Amino acid sequence: MRESQQGALFPNDAVPDEYTGYRGATAWQAAGITYRQLDYWARTSLVVPTIRSASGSGSQRLYSFKDILVLKVVKRLLDTGVSLQNIRVAVEHLRKRGVEDLAGVTLFSDGTTVYECTSPEEIVDLLQGGQGVFGIAVGGSMREITGTLAEFPAERLDGDTVVAAEQRGSDELAARRQARSAG
Repeated sequence: MRESQQGALFPNDAVPDEYTGYRGATAWQAAGITYRQLDYWARTSLVVPTIRSASGSGSQRLYSFKDILVLKVVKRLLDTGVSLQNIRVAVEHLRKRGVEDLAGVTLFSDGTTVYECTSPEEIVDLLQGGQGVFGIAVGGSMREITGTLAEFPAERLDGDTVVAAEQRGSDELAARRQARSAG
């Protein structure tokens, strides 16, 4: 992906790394699904957390940014009537791509089959078939999730909590006030 696209997609260098994850409550809220869906999809291996899976009672799953993006795409595909079997095929294709690659992907479906298009030519070829299709621009979902996740705390794989963006701003302000009053 070109640098200019990356900057527009993730403002202020907010690109989540592979060691930053989000707990289940954040994942299901950001993806617009229910906790039951999140739990079922994890147990049936449709979308599993890649940072940390549950390892018994009381353990916390950690979902990566990409996991949450895939959860959102699955929800959109389900909402349009695509079968779970076809969604599983689409999810496998999405898992093989890096986050940066996904920004240029548009998924189309005729309600039965899911097509992955990465160029305007592929989209035109698909639409020339004459059947009704709908599309999901993965890059748009990425921007939406980036904005939503800024409101939630993240967690590093090593267990250190990463504070949400809004909280960082207020913490920084509080730290400055405290430094002024101490000095």
